[in-house]
Amino acid sequence: MPGLFISFEGIDGAGKSTHIGALAAEFKARGRAVTLTREPGGTPLAEKLRTLVLNEPMDPLTEALLMFAARRDHLVSVILPALARGEVVLCDRFTDATFAYQGGGRGFDEAVLSQLEQMVQGSDDQPVLVQPALTVWFELAPEEAAQRLAGARVPDRFESQPVEFFRRVSDGYARRLAGAPARFARIKAGQSPQAVWEDVRAVFVAKGWLA
Repeated sequence: MPGLFISFEGIDGAGKSTHIGALAAEFKARGRAVTLTREPGGTPLAEKLRTLVLNEPMDPLTEALLMFAARRDHLVSVILPALARGEVVLCDRFTDATFAYQGGGRGFDEAVLSQLEQMVQGSDDQPVLVQPALTVWFELAPEEAAQRLAGARVPDRFESQPVEFFRRVSDGYARRLAGAPARFARIKAGQSPQAVWEDVRAVFVAKGWLA
């Protein structure tokens, strides 16, 4: 693929959405075409599934299946075509979030999640799983994230979970990093927004993707 696939990860309140927009602007200023998208979501069908997942009660297996169904449509309809065109794809969450939230937070069987990952992100003509070239993980203490979110908006099914749930989510992200350390850039999200952005930008400069 001639394009560049980058995902941003972190628990709710970590601040990743602010910096993904700034990064998109940096790439565009250098003449790169950018697709800015999110998960779950990114297509009309996946956005409908997002609404269900965030608001309707369901068991963990149903939740995981809907996440991967939305991801498959997102990959086929948006991500892979954009990469084939040579674009930079910046995705607000991808599969690491499923392992963190459904695997870590919900305690769902990660072996089953791995099977779904293989089915959705690989195929007979794509033996290597589609994964981001880089995943930027905004690491933030769950207690601080909860303070940031307090009163910001009406919480969805995930945002309304107790702090202990987000501790498990953070542990899930840490396991994903341990399994693929070369793919991750770990950002300390408890700093000032400017300091966080400088750390994010430094990662991309070091990679040679920004001047």
